[in-house]
Amino acid sequence: MAYRPAEQIIHKAAWLYYTHGLRQDEVARRLNISRASVALYLRKAREAGIVNISTSTHLFSGERLARQMEDAFDLETVWLVGEDSLSPSPAAEIPTLAANVFLEMVENGDRVCVAWGRTVYDIADAMSYADREGVTVVEMCGNLGSPYAYRPDQCTMEIARRLNAKGLNFYAPLVLRTEELARALREEPVIREQLDGIGACDLALFTVGALDTDSHVIKCGALSVAELERLKAMGATGVIAGQIITADGTLLDCDYNRRMISGDFDAIRAIPKRLMVVQEDEKFEPLQAAIAGRFFTHLVTTSSMATKLLKHHIASEPTPA
Repeated sequence: MAYRPAEQIIHKAAWLYYTHGLRQDEVARRLNISRASVALYLRKAREAGIVNISTSTHLFSGERLARQMEDAFDLETVWLVGEDSLSPSPAAEIPTLAANVFLEMVENGDRVCVAWGRTVYDIADAMSYADREGVTVVEMCGNLGSPYAYRPDQCTMEIARRLNAKGLNFYAPLVLRTEELARALREEPVIREQLDGIGACDLALFTVGALDTDSHVIKCGALSVAELERLKAMGATGVIAGQIITADGTLLDCDYNRRMISGDFDAIRAIPKRLMVVQEDEKFEPLQAAIAGRFFTHLVTTSSMATKLLKHHIASEPTPA
């Protein structure tokens, strides 16, 4: 079941206190709140009947799974949409949940970095209007041709409009014809300034792309099907901000990536809050790669995806001697 972001901290406090056995002052430090707030949240947890994880109600089952995800993958917060969602398809609720989460994460004065794709645009479309002050929304990567839907500039400007914020688009294509041209363009002062500014952002919103014939990198013409198959044979597993990653979350050493105009991975990881949103269960392997690459701190996905990730994580852990 999906929860409003404000409810997460109650469940996290209960999880840390009752399951991990942390003292209230330790919970306060972990969550960066006061000890008095911890006491308040624990009282609310008791009133809601979720103080004991082992005897929790069905209402708490999704939250328990989210907390297990946070523990297993060292994530700040996980939000899940379960099979008991109001929609016939849990994944259909992801954009609305992610939009609410994102709005709670954005603070006045923030510099927000945004990627692209159908999921990101659906989040923008589901987002309520919020009058934030001093917020700037910037593109995480270069742009695409006008016929393509869900372009980076569209995602960026729509989110900026919903936040009453300033939007800053990339004045460069996503992928160039040659490596030499891409290298030269990256050194143009306006492009260099935009690329260097990504690591100074406070919050990032993005998804991880799959690599198949329905992928955005194929639909937008950045890659041909033949090129895609060649890259998959080299270990290509997923797409982050237009760039292809391997199963261990590293940048694939290939001509395509060297022709990209996109945020450097170290710069992306330097952003303190990084919200990953994944709708499709078919993105299991790309999401695993994104986890391995430590690309995100916060996650919105389905309970079925979380269950699959945890099962794989447990199965892959070394057996104690």
